[in-house]
Amino acid sequence: MIWGDRVRLTVFGESHGPAVGAVLEGLPAGEPVDLGEIAVQMARRAPGRDDSSTPRREADAPKILSGLFQQRTTGAPLCAVIANTDAHPGDYESFRDIPRPGHADYTARVRYGGYGDPRGGGPFSGRLTAPLVFAGAVCRQILRRRGIAIGAHILSIHSVSDLPFDPVNLPVSLLDDLSSRCFPTLNPKAETAMRAEIEAAQQKRNSVGGVVECAVAGIPAGAGGPLCDGAESVFSSILFGIPACKGVEFGAGFAAAGLFGSENNDPFFFDESGAVKTETNRAGGILGGITTGMPIVFRAAFKPTPSIGLPQRSINLKTGREETLTVRGRHDPCVVPRAVPAVEAAAALAVINLSPPIRLQNR
Repeated sequence: MIWGDRVRLTVFGESHGPAVGAVLEGLPAGEPVDLGEIAVQMARRAPGRDDSSTPRREADAPKILSGLFQQRTTGAPLCAVIANTDAHPGDYESFRDIPRPGHADYTARVRYGGYGDPRGGGPFSGRLTAPLVFAGAVCRQILRRRGIAIGAHILSIHSVSDLPFDPVNLPVSLLDDLSSRCFPTLNPKAETAMRAEIEAAQQKRNSVGGVVECAVAGIPAGAGGPLCDGAESVFSSILFGIPACKGVEFGAGFAAAGLFGSENNDPFFFDESGAVKTETNRAGGILGGITTGMPIVFRAAFKPTPSIGLPQRSINLKTGREETLTVRGRHDPCVVPRAVPAVEAAAALAVINLSPPIRLQNR
């Protein structure tokens, strides 16, 4: 599970193994790392901290094994492990031969010949976003010192929606505020309604999905490249590494398909300092795979949690018969709130891996 070129991320571990962890290679030496800021991001993603999440409780305190000395990066690979202290592997014994609908149980069994770790989804679990958030928390500190801010909010949960970002005017202070909150919305009333929607689904032994909207401000024009080197390609390749992510769109996204060219194009102008800007930002800050200097704005859609308490049809791969199963255990009725810091972390890793002009070397 390796991703990235300039800064390479390796994620390891399983949901109910001893630990999960991350290795970051390619970080510049001498970068200060604030462990308190990392703890904030880890707490936002950690289970058991909010009524909308699974009751599984994990401290999610990364233990750094290498790459950091006196709170600065050394230039060596930065390795951290995060212990799994509240695992209940016995909850999954009955699923060894009966794949859960919506999970990777069947496909993993085919891929690995039945030798994969099935407990809690093994390496396919949302538990693996813990090391992703750790890695992103380190990278976002490096980017923030270079004037690049990242923040996201819950745009929708099931049928309840928040206000969207203004894609042209995105204050850094807003992104900083959102990136410190566990259930970030732009409209406080939306949070109340979203929590009620999650609770209603949970009471029915069901689950709901939603959309996270994320923005990157302060990124200069000219980063990225054409075709597969494009910024959208880099972002999407790591965003789809977040379990339950089923769709990504930039700027106007799919809505652009219903517009005329005259409606979709973003007119250029010079601002008061002479910098090139666009009046609108339907491109989401990217043209031809290259950043325009406007905020990068994208949305990631997350499916409902597949582990639900309602009876579901499945098959027994050992007996060859159809069966009905009911998933027991501890699961999020909605993964979206805890996905927000994972999306921000993925964005930080994507930005730090774009081709120049984002400078990583020490100044």
